[in-house]
Amino acid sequence: MTLIANAFTTYSAKGIREDLTDFIYNISPTDEPFMSNAGRGKATNTFFEWQTDALASAVTTNQQLEGDSVSGAVTATTATARIGNYCEIAYKTFGVSGTEEVVNKAGRKSELAYQMAKHAAEIKRDMESSLLANKAYNAGGATTARATAGLPAWIATNYDKASDGANAAAPSAARTDGTQRALTETIAKNVIQQCWTSGANISTIMLGATEKQTFSGFAGIATRFAQVQGEEQAAIIGAADVYVSDFGVLRVVPNRFQRARDGWFLDWDYVAINYLQPFKVIELAKLGDAEQRQLLVEYGLQVKTEKALGLAADLS
Repeated sequence: MTLIANAFTTYSAKGIREDLTDFIYNISPTDEPFMSNAGRGKATNTFFEWQTDALASAVTTNQQLEGDSVSGAVTATTATARIGNYCEIAYKTFGVSGTEEVVNKAGRKSELAYQMAKHAAEIKRDMESSLLANKAYNAGGATTARATAGLPAWIATNYDKASDGANAAAPSAARTDGTQRALTETIAKNVIQQCWTSGANISTIMLGATEKQTFSGFAGIATRFAQVQGEEQAAIIGAADVYVSDFGVLRVVPNRFQRARDGWFLDWDYVAINYLQPFKVIELAKLGDAEQRQLLVEYGLQVKTEKALGLAADLS
């Protein structure tokens, strides 16, 4: 085909308006399963503490005489355990010029408000990653930031790990990772059983992407077909969102921000995020025609009792 002589085209025209969609697309994930399900508490110091206790083991020999008189030493009393964790600070800073704030923009009315929302989402992703990181607590100092002990540092009772791995068993140290191995249903059942024996009521299993897909092939997942009425078409369920164990029905959820080598078994009643400084916006000193902001949060992980958690460790 040949262009008509002297035809005026868009290639020569001036003043054509741009076609810019009035929306900003952002596919970056912002779901934080751990933070969304854990409890929320309040800290009143950079180091916050709590106590744990446990009942004596059950015995089969507690039979006493009728009318027996009690004499002699009483049963020994076991003191509570006092444990704690540190808060850590996370923040983002940003600035917007006065001109950028007032010009006509696509996708947002206020650049300041848009950047605020974007940085808040980024901090939450950082928090999720930090809470699930294999790191010990740190009291901090003049040149060292305080750090809250991540979830792996607390595990001491309910776990299935590689032979060369080692649990920290205290928040003052990180766990030692072992040789990675494949997740199996035997490993999962072992951890679930240990949790139940310890008194936990596990409701959620949290896994990385690869292990979530592996888990979907286990025999204990709920039926792969949903019940339908009449002539409706049946839906095939291809993910292990529900796992029926010997000790209850568990939700299986993926987490993009946890370590892929960790599989978590969680009783949400016993984990919380304590805030010393909830999310707040600080107006920084104004220098000329620009607005500067600092978005800050100070928080720490509380594991009320580590016996309520389970870990399948060293997964490949």
